[in-house]
Amino acid sequence: MPALNFEKTWLFEPKKDMKVGKIVTGGDILGSCFENSLFDEHRILVPPRIKGKLIELAVEGNYTIGETIAQVEYEGKVHKIAMCHWWPVRQTRPCAEKLAGNIPLLTGQRVLDSLFPSVLGGTCAIPGAFGCGKTCISQALSKYSNSEVSCL
Repeated sequence: MPALNFEKTWLFEPKKDMKVGKIVTGGDILGSCFENSLFDEHRILVPPRIKGKLIELAVEGNYTIGETIAQVEYEGKVHKIAMCHWWPVRQTRPCAEKLAGNIPLLTGQRVLDSLFPSVLGGTCAIPGAFGCGKTCISQALSKYSNSEVSCL
């Protein structure tokens, strides 16, 4: 079952300052479309590792996620850009800077803080069988830890 519907059309609105001939690179915003009530502006970006001169940009209109909405040329090679792109699961996304994990996550639970320390912004898991208290730990983290946001 595909995660995205390849037959549905979306209203693509190109960004006002994005013109043919402009130099673009990965992460630049080409335009946006309305996705749903939760994400009212879904930005369409130039995929990572693509750069060059914008030689074509679609006009405002309805497009499927597989249709080409832009073309970028670099060193004689033309890259076609659609409203979605594929990225291998085990290949990391490029980033400008990786922040150091230098602030500890203080959970308020002495066993976790001493035996299983974690950092703010880090990732951790709580494995265990049914009824062993995983939910109690996550609720205690939400209530007593030094983080401002917790997603359960």
